[in-house]
Amino acid sequence: MSRVSLTTNQRRGFLAAWGGWVLDGMDSFIYALVMAPALRELLPRSGIPSDQSHIGYYGGLLFALFLVGWGCSLLWGPIADRFGRVLTLMLTVFCYSFFTFLGAFATSVWMLAAFRLLAGVGIGGEWSMGGTFVAEELPEARRKMAAGVMHTGYYVGILLAAIINYVVGARWGWRAMFLVGGTPALLVGFIRYGVTEPKRWEKRIAQVGSRWTILSAFLALFSPEYRRRTLLNSIYLFISIIGLWAGSVYVPASVSALAANAGFTEPQGVRLASFGTILLATGTIIGCLLLPILAEKFGRRWTLALYFALMAIFISLGFGYVFYLQTNALFWFMICLFWLGVGGANFAMYTLWLPEQYRTECRASAFAFATSIGRFAAAGITFLVGAGVSYFHTIGTPVALTSIGFIVGLLLLPLGKETKGEPLPA
Repeated sequence: MSRVSLTTNQRRGFLAAWGGWVLDGMDSFIYALVMAPALRELLPRSGIPSDQSHIGYYGGLLFALFLVGWGCSLLWGPIADRFGRVLTLMLTVFCYSFFTFLGAFATSVWMLAAFRLLAGVGIGGEWSMGGTFVAEELPEARRKMAAGVMHTGYYVGILLAAIINYVVGARWGWRAMFLVGGTPALLVGFIRYGVTEPKRWEKRIAQVGSRWTILSAFLALFSPEYRRRTLLNSIYLFISIIGLWAGSVYVPASVSALAANAGFTEPQGVRLASFGTILLATGTIIGCLLLPILAEKFGRRWTLALYFALMAIFISLGFGYVFYLQTNALFWFMICLFWLGVGGANFAMYTLWLPEQYRTECRASAFAFATSIGRFAAAGITFLVGAGVSYFHTIGTPVALTSIGFIVGLLLLPLGKETKGEPLPA
C-alpha cells in the first residue's frame, strides 16, 4: 500500500468509522451469545415454555425482527446524501447503542424483540455511513486497503463480544451484556468534535444545490444507468446476509450443543462457545485483510466468488456433516469455523466495491439500500431456519441448507460490474 500521508481528519474519520464498526459488531453479536439464557428467563415470563424447541423458534423470530430493523436502515442513505455522512454516522451509532442498552431492562420476550428491532435500524446504518465516508475521504492510494481494514472492525467487535461474554456474561448474566452494549454512545462525542465532512461530498452537494433532495438521491438508484447494478448488488448482499445471520449467528448455540454432547458442563460450554466465536472472528479478520489484495490482483467478481465458495463448502460441511459426527465432532467443527470465518469476510468486498459503482450524490443511498433491502427477505429465511430448528430438533440441517444461496450467488457474479483499476466516481 502506498505511503501517502493522511490528514488529521482522514485519520480521525477512519478511526471513527472503524471504531463504530467494532462496536456495531459487538452489539449485534451480543444477542447471539446471550440468546439461550435470555430466552430461558423471558419466555416463561411471557407465558411460553422455555424448552429447546421454543428457544429455537423464538430465537429465530427475534433474529428475523432484528433483520427487519436492519432493513429499515436503508433510510439513512438518502439522509446522508442530503445532510452529510458524519451527522448521519453519529445518529446511527447512538441509535444502536441506546436500544442495545435498553435490552438489559426487558421484562418479556416481546419487549426484547422491540429493542432488537430498533437496534437493528442503527446497526445497519453504521456500515453504509462509515464505508461511504472512508471511500470518499481517504486518498485513492489508501482507499482500497482501507476498505478491508475497516471491515475487520466488525469482527474485532465480535471478538470483543466473545471476550466480554467470557468475563462478564458467564459471571453476571445476559443483562450485564446488554448494559455493556450501551457504551458505543460514547463514540458520538468523539465523532462530533473530531471529524468533519468529506470535501468530495461538500463540493458535490454545492454543485447540485438545494434541488437535490432525499427523494432524488433514492430515485437515482433506479435510473437506467444504475438499476441493473442496484438489483444485482442487492441480491449479492442478500446471499451474504443469509450466510451470516442464518449460519454464523448459530455458531455459539451449535458449539454449546456439541460441548454438552461431549460431556462438558454448562459454564464450560459457555466458554467454548466464546472460543468458537473468537476462532470465527479471527478467520474473518484474516480474510478481510487479504481481500483488497486479491481484489486488486484478480478483480472484484473473482475474489467474491472465492469467498462465496468458501461459505458454501464450510456451511454445508460444518453444519451438515461434522455437526452429526459421533466422535471428535467439536474439534472438527472448530476447524470448519475458522474457514467459515475466512469466507465470512465476503462482506468486506462491498465496502470496497459498492462505492466504486456510484457517483457521490447517491453513493450513500446505494450503499445503504444494497446492504439493507435484502435483510427483509433474509428475515424470512432466518425465521425459517429457526422454525426448522424447532421442527427437526437440531441446528445442523436447517443451517446447512443456507449454503445453497452461495451457489446461486456464484452463478450471478459474472453479471456484476467489474471496477478493477477504475477510480472512485466523482
